[in-house]
Amino acid sequence: MTELTASGAAAAGPKALPRLKKPRSHLGLAALFLAPALLGLVIFRLAPIGVAGLGALYRENLEGDQVFVGLANFASLFEDMGFWHSLRTTILFNLIINPFQIAISFAMALLVLRPGRGITFFRAAFFLPMTLSIGLTAVLWSMLLDQTLGPINALLEQLGFARQGFFRSEDQALGTMIAVASWKGCGYWMVFLLAGLFGIDDQLYEAARIDGANSWQRFWHITLPQMRRPLTFVLIADTAVNFLFFAPVYIITSGGPNDATSLMMFRAYEAAFTFMNWGRSLAYSSVILLIVIGVAIVQLKLLRHGEDES
Repeated sequence: MTELTASGAAAAGPKALPRLKKPRSHLGLAALFLAPALLGLVIFRLAPIGVAGLGALYRENLEGDQVFVGLANFASLFEDMGFWHSLRTTILFNLIINPFQIAISFAMALLVLRPGRGITFFRAAFFLPMTLSIGLTAVLWSMLLDQTLGPINALLEQLGFARQGFFRSEDQALGTMIAVASWKGCGYWMVFLLAGLFGIDDQLYEAARIDGANSWQRFWHITLPQMRRPLTFVLIADTAVNFLFFAPVYIITSGGPNDATSLMMFRAYEAAFTFMNWGRSLAYSSVILLIVIGVAIVQLKLLRHGEDES
């Protein structure tokens, strides 16, 4: 009986293995989850860029109709000395504020990195300015730094110093604007850099200590190389934000005194809502966008070049 069963099984051949199911593609599911974010990107980012680029090619005639003028808005923009002045001011503003903010934010992140007594307080204090709206921040600092009634000038006078113009001084207005913007923005960038610092493996520092590396050597050879990507992200994002800097200029100085704080975003606003020249305003916006894209590309290339060398 056993032999018959065995021979029958042999004749039937080996039992077929269960066929494995092919993995189903998750592309459709991923697209479904990404659809809201992609839709928001198209509506709130890409569509306005397209409208701005297209609108910069039109100009309103005396009858109120939009007339296609090609690159005439850009040509008139480049012939205007006010445009070149605002471009120089914006570039100077960014050349100072971007490295300044990143250095201060990095120092703040390093300061509150390790747990210790009072660290939570300092983390909250550094981030607190970000909880205030940009409008409230501008009004607050314009009152504090007022040349006549401001408490900071009153304190300086009590200490024997002359009252300072701050926002009312042609020489001090841009620097004061940089200080106020940094007071509000550094805590925000600190959070990104702090997250990058938390991502560095402690074993790297431990190995360096065993090899006899001091604090400066550990910072230079471990912290900075490991923070290359977070620092590059913050640099690109900070540059984009500061090229679009507008509200404090509008609220406090209106581009003054004597165009000392006349940044390009304020000029774009002024062209649209003061002179009702929408084509010129969109030309300003398009130039700003191209500059930001160009700067971001250069910064990314520098990052990749540095990574290839390392």
